Amino acid sequence: MKTPRRTFCLSSLALGAALLAGAPAHAQGVIKIGELNSYKAQPAFLEPYKKGMELAVEEANKAGGVNGKKIELITRDDNANPGDAVRVAEELVSREKVDVLTGTFLSNTGLAVADFAKQKQVFFLAGEPLTDKLTWQGGNEYTFRLRPGTYMQAAMLVPEAVKMKKKRWAVVYPNYEYGQSAVAAFKALLKAAQPDVEFVAEQAPPLGKLDAGSVVQALADAKPDAIFNVLFGADLLKFVREGNTRGLFKDRTVVSVLTGEPEYLDPLRNEAPDGWIVTGYPWYGIQTPEHKAFFLAYHTKYKDYPRLGSVVGYSMIKSAIAGLKKAGSGDTAKMVAAFKGLQVDTPFGKVTYRAVDHQSTMGAFVGKTKNDNGKGVMVDYQYLDGAKFQPPEAEVKKSRSAP
Repeated sequence: MKTPRRTFCLSSLALGAALLAGAPAHAQGVIKIGELNSYKAQPAFLEPYKKGMELAVEEANKAGGVNGKKIELITRDDNANPGDAVRVAEELVSREKVDVLTGTFLSNTGLAVADFAKQKQVFFLAGEPLTDKLTWQGGNEYTFRLRPGTYMQAAMLVPEAVKMKKKRWAVVYPNYEYGQSAVAAFKALLKAAQPDVEFVAEQAPPLGKLDAGSVVQALADAKPDAIFNVLFGADLLKFVREGNTRGLFKDRTVVSVLTGEPEYLDPLRNEAPDGWIVTGYPWYGIQTPEHKAFFLAYHTKYKDYPRLGSVVGYSMIKSAIAGLKKAGSGDTAKMVAAFKGLQVDTPFGKVTYRAVDHQSTMGAFVGKTKNDNGKGVMVDYQYLDGAKFQPPEAEVKKSRSAP
């Protein structure tokens, strides 16, 4: 019995489509970068971050992609929850068949995905989580990180804190992994540099649930000479507003992680404090060729200025692309080998991923806040190379091998 020609053609097309759908991404000429993050929970940082990622993908595809293959970025929301983050990571790896796993923002979700990467032996590039456990205590073979962690940022701030010669310190931080890690690093480094310091008060509200009045009053009651602040986002805004109202910052030194980032400084507007010593991103004053090129491309595409999230998202994707090119594929073992010692061009200049701990040498800007006619800006800032603020390799090896 003869098969009608039309039926035969349709059957062939259907079979071809089915085979194509089941074919791996490589066969279709696509490299998939999977990314998960807390988009709904942390939009101030992560909306610019996503734009930075998309710009890097667009630039790479215009230049021919990775080894002749176009890049596809697949993003998912992790609901700012470690359990959901692991579920989404599994979905990206198993269902979407991504070549590279990247992302996360909060330190607890970053650690959860790093453990997933270790258990499943999957390469993972963390862009933002700052806990030191990601690359040092508990660091694993499959996890790399872009941003300088809490130890590195504390190490950048401590010399400025020591110059103030303040003895009585209070600390305030969100009570989860990032805040705990930042305070532990700052205390240890400040004590080592200035043995006579005392920590006279500690406030650790849950992330996103700051009772500003009680926290500010408790800090004021302790009568510290100086305050180390780790709050960010909406918590920072409440803290600054209440602190200004109650005079907490009057004649007191404040050292603060992240506050100079436009994501957190811009919303303060006319409440922006003067004279805080901060890490941040003064995009309006960086005159290096690398940053000028990035700023122009970002502004041309989005008609907006970049935030630090923009730099992190862009640099993370640039790193993933550089690693894929060097490795020749998304194979886990090849990616891990490629990233050890990998050098990447970023808007902050060239960074290197150290082989010993998988931490990049990206640095940070350190300066002071200023209320400039109702707008918070950074002044008297300088870029500090992250390579100069990492712990010695022997110390890192001991930390990573500890049970």
